[in-house]
Amino acid sequence: MVGEPVVEHTELSGRVALVTGAGQGIGEAVVRALVARGARVAALDAVPDGIGELAAEYGPERVTAHTADVSDAADVEAVVEEVETSVGPLGILVNVAGVLHSSPVVALTDEMWDRTFAVNTTGVFVASRAVARRMAARGAGCVVTVGSNAAGVPRTGMAAYAASKAAATMFTKCLGLELGRSGVRCNVVSPGSTDTAMQRALWTDDEAPARVIDGDPGTYRVGIPLGRIAEPSDIADAVAFLVSDRARHITMHDLYVDGGATLRA
Repeated sequence: MVGEPVVEHTELSGRVALVTGAGQGIGEAVVRALVARGARVAALDAVPDGIGELAAEYGPERVTAHTADVSDAADVEAVVEEVETSVGPLGILVNVAGVLHSSPVVALTDEMWDRTFAVNTTGVFVASRAVARRMAARGAGCVVTVGSNAAGVPRTGMAAYAASKAAATMFTKCLGLELGRSGVRCNVVSPGSTDTAMQRALWTDDEAPARVIDGDPGTYRVGIPLGRIAEPSDIADAVAFLVSDRARHITMHDLYVDGGATLRA
């Protein structure tokens, strides 16, 4: 239904955000969280359906839909230019777009590897470069990359995904170091298992969620100490905090939102 969203508070009022991978899962939740805090959001996705529904629900004054492949630099640059011209100067970028090809390394194809890095790593680079250049010139802005706790803990069957997320994480930290004096902050949110279509695609039977929570010794994976799988909104709330002024002195940080699953010290 078309209509104005219910705004919880206005800490992001007047700010324009670009969210990649916005059509479903964590990306959709991030769009909703930012709109609820007063931001105008440009929702970008390679598939038009989800972002079109968001734009219809909230209306063009809150959400605009933009279809592009994040690995295509020309397409992303065109979207960024369009948003800056028609919506306003971007103050927030959230890199969410991602793909997962689960496979043992010895069975991993060149195509799986290349596509994983094209979206999960090159996509972060392409979008961040286009937006950060403009933010730095204005002396303000926030970039948040949604990574993964798999970037810091080895996972069986997830080598390409984990490596691509590790690269995106370090890229984002390096970007934050370079842009710190310009007033642009760059941080990472690293989810653990989250109830999304990507997560559910890994489940092979009804007991799979319980194994995620309890752990699986056969794959050298510990469970989740908090005893629950995250909802997309849990990740989105962490993103919303990092792009707000409440996090104004936080940059180059990697915030794990995984219920303690990685046992990080």
